[in-house]
Amino acid sequence: MPTTLTQPALPKSGLTAIDKRSNISQQALLKEYIEPGIPVVLTDATRDWRALGKFTPEFFKHTYGHLTKEMKDRTYSLAEIADLILTSTPENPAPYPFNLNIEKHFPELLADLKPEIVFGKSDRVKHPLLPKLMLRATEVYELFLGGNGAGFPYLHVDALFLHTQITQLYGAKEFILYSPDQTPFLYPRADNQKVSQVNTSAPDYEQFPLFREAKAVKVMVEEGETILFPTKWWHTTKIHEPSISVGRVHLNEWNWTDFNRDNFELRRHKHPAVALATLAYGTVLGHWLTMQEKFA
Repeated sequence: MPTTLTQPALPKSGLTAIDKRSNISQQALLKEYIEPGIPVVLTDATRDWRALGKFTPEFFKHTYGHLTKEMKDRTYSLAEIADLILTSTPENPAPYPFNLNIEKHFPELLADLKPEIVFGKSDRVKHPLLPKLMLRATEVYELFLGGNGAGFPYLHVDALFLHTQITQLYGAKEFILYSPDQTPFLYPRADNQKVSQVNTSAPDYEQFPLFREAKAVKVMVEEGETILFPTKWWHTTKIHEPSISVGRVHLNEWNWTDFNRDNFELRRHKHPAVALATLAYGTVLGHWLTMQEKFA
C-alpha cells in the first residue's frame, strides 16, 4: 500500500499569509516555524551566496549551454531554454519544469550556494552515516529554469517527505500552498498519495467537489528570497517572469520517521530484505541523531 499522508499535530488551515522574515536567528527559526511546521520566507538568508547575480540565463547559456534534457518527446539544450525563458508568454510558455541535478551536472557550482541554511538542529541530509541509498528517490540540489506563463504541472508533496527550500536567484516565482490538514479536499491519487488529481489552474468541481473547500495560501518569492516549507505541505508554482531558482531538500527529527517509512515503502515489494534492513538502520540512526543533537 502507498504511504498515507497523516494529519499534522496542529491544524494549519487558519494560515492566511506566509511571513517574510529577515535577520532571524537559528533559534527563532526553529521555535517559530520549523518545530510548529509553518512555512516562512527568509529575505536575507542567502545574501552572501555568490550565486546571486551570477546565476543568470546568459551565464547558463554560455557556460553550460551544451547540457540537454528530454521534455515531452523533445530534447532541449540548456542554451535553448535560457533563450526561451526570456521570451516566454502565457500563450506560449517555455517548457517547465526544466530542472537539473546540480550535484550531477555542475557540482562546481555548489560552492556558490553557501552558507547553507540549516533546517533543523543539524543538517541530517549531509550526515556521513546517512546512506546515499536513502536519498535515491530525490535530488538534494536542483536547478529550475522557467518563464512567464509556466508553472509546475501538478499539486504535490515532495518525495520522501523531505522538507523544502527554494531560493530565487533570478526573477520571482509565485508559490501556492495548502496545509497538510487540507489533504481530504485535494484528492490524492490512489497510486501516489503525494500527488493531487486536481488541476488547480482549472479545477473540475463536478469530479472533485470537495476542492471548493480547500484553502490555499499564496506568496510571491522575490529574487534573493528563500522559501522554507515543511513536509506534507501541498504546493505548486506559477511563474510570471524569467525565473531561475535552486531547490534543496532537508531532513530533521520532525520528518525522519516519515522519511524512513517512505524509504521502506519504495523497496518492500521488489527488494523486501533491503527494505527491512533500511528501515531498521534508519530507525536506529534516527534515535542516535536525536540524542546527538540533544546534547550538542
